[in-house]
Amino acid sequence: MTFNFNMQAGKRRAKTTSMAEGEELIELRFRIYDGIDIAHGTYEASMTVSTLKQRIIAEWPQGKTVTPKSIHDLKLIHAGKVLENNKTLADSRITVGDLPLGVITMHVVVQPSKAKQKTGSSSSLS
Repeated sequence: MTFNFNMQAGKRRAKTTSMAEGEELIELRFRIYDGIDIAHGTYEASMTVSTLKQRIIAEWPQGKTVTPKSIHDLKLIHAGKVLENNKTLADSRITVGDLPLGVITMHVVVQPSKAKQKTGSSSSLS
């Protein structure tokens, strides 16, 4: 069996890229509950988690049984940590490190909004 490797693929290897102004770029993809990856692209390190969530919602596959309606319905998980909406990728310490392909996969969890979790019955501890 013979394997051929495209040397140009090496340009996609583990890296963060710098723009002319010194802005760091990070290649990300987002894995949803059924294993499909969406919103694969290069993002600025200064981008906030809430902006990422907006893009994920915009690119959410049609016809899925679970669909987020707002950024509050999503959790992004990277390295076992849930990312906060108001933080940037840089604040969240999203780095490529020594990944073989240079693409970071974040997991997307759809959670019901707080209004859906409340029911008509409530218990009192008093």
